[in-house]
Amino acid sequence: QVQLVESGGGLVQAGGSLRLSCAASGRTFSSYAMAWYRQFPGNQRELVATISPGGNTRYADSAKGRFTISRDNAKNTVYLQMNSLKPEDTAVYYCNAKLYSTIGVSDYWGQGTQVTVSS
Repeated sequence: QVQLVESGGGLVQAGGSLRLSCAASGRTFSSYAMAWYRQFPGNQRELVATISPGGNTRYADSAKGRFTISRDNAKNTVYLQMNSLKPEDTAVYYCNAKLYSTIGVSDYWGQGTQVTVSS
């Protein structure tokens, strides 16, 4: 039922910055744990950053010090601010939402947005 739409991807030079946005549907956005993943060509998706409903954040080692995940519950949106980008950051970035309930865990994905960092 939850729809996730990513935006903000594109082409940027090494050392530059991008801010990805993920707009979510639904009135229970504030209850969802949100995350950003990325996928390199021919590889599995890897976790980049997570943010809990309470605002606690965690980052992959590759993202620490450069990326910042945040959320605006009033706008039903999660962001990924990416600074000091490197060519190895080039990937398709996916927004993910998880909702924990008495039944189980609901898991939702966006369609992805391409980020390309030139050297």
